[in-house]
Amino acid sequence: MTTVNTTNTASQALLDAVNNKQSATTTSVNDAQDRFMKLLVTQMRNQDPLNPMDNAQVTSQMAQLSTVTGIDKLNNTLETLISNVQLGQSYQASSMIGRSILTPGNTIQTAGEGGYFGVELPIGADKVTVNIKDSAGATVRTIDLGKQDAGTVPLTWDGFKDDGTVAATGNYKFEVAATIGTNVAESTALSFAKVLSISNYPTGVKLNLSNLMTVDTSAVKEIF
Repeated sequence: MTTVNTTNTASQALLDAVNNKQSATTTSVNDAQDRFMKLLVTQMRNQDPLNPMDNAQVTSQMAQLSTVTGIDKLNNTLETLISNVQLGQSYQASSMIGRSILTPGNTIQTAGEGGYFGVELPIGADKVTVNIKDSAGATVRTIDLGKQDAGTVPLTWDGFKDDGTVAATGNYKFEVAATIGTNVAESTALSFAKVLSISNYPTGVKLNLSNLMTVDTSAVKEIF
């Protein structure tokens, strides 16, 4: 009588099925189950009658298959859930196309009429000052905002420099200085831009802005 030594054949087949699943997304759980069961049946048919498989061994191998199958189904469920959430986020974000927003940034544009920007103050400040600077880093306008409460503060620059002349058309940067007493207060400069479109990324939905920036929806501080 010929005996086939296949004591660990089914377990190895299961491990091979898992590795194949990871390396080839086209391999389904059903295929892995079919291969596993065929090898297990073959193993049982060819086992040594004088040294048959232990019931505990068969149960352990079946439990391994059940665990792998459950994990794969859970992964598929999570992938579907994530996809549905991202789809819902896309629909919600699409309503922002054409709207103007404030997001973290320190740029401001003017075409002779100034522009919009903002400041975020988590705890407020006794004194807030904004310095608008040209491309050379020279301050062209200083705006004293005085005391401000906590929150987002939308601001407007009229386009004039401190000497009363109109600032040249172009891009400018601004710096925010906030203090509470003699201590520096936390502040965040906010840029003004229009939402042109949205894009779906593996990490979530992002907004494509008129100032050539791409930001997360969570970065939006105010919508106009």
